Amino acid sequence: MDPLDRIDEIIALVEGARSVPMSRNCMLDRGELIGLLDQLRQELPTELRRATALLEERDKILEAGRHEAERIISEGEAEHARLVSVNEVTVSAEHESSRIIGEARSEAQRLRDEVDDYVDTALANFEQFLTRSLASIERGRDKMHALREIGSFQHEGEPGTLPF
Repeated sequence: MDPLDRIDEIIALVEGARSVPMSRNCMLDRGELIGLLDQLRQELPTELRRATALLEERDKILEAGRHEAERIISEGEAEHARLVSVNEVTVSAEHESSRIIGEARSEAQRLRDEVDDYVDTALANFEQFLTRSLASIERGRDKMHALREIGSFQHEGEPGTLPF
């Protein structure tokens, strides 16, 4: 189950809990809530592993782009050297090799930019997911603390009596 779905399940549990009379608090099955939070804890590492895999994929794409750029530049320089060695087309060869090198550099920069945009988008999406997850977890913890306070409040008086 997706961690966000698990968080929604926890929120639904809290929202559906029986209210404590004359209070904003509610009563929950502690075991059920702890069970859901444990499941959420187990699911989050999966998302973190996916983020790590995404970063590794980004590094591989960047490395492949660098190799391709180096190959294109190397080919351009080799072509440049070949054309320069021919006396009758020396001027034409210099212009052509410069154009090829320029295209290679432009293509390499375009590839770098595409990879950076892809990785930035993926990381931004993951950041939003984590931000929502952390906010939901914080709300859940706040509700859990509130419930804990209700429990200690009830234990101060005698069972079944109101503390007025």
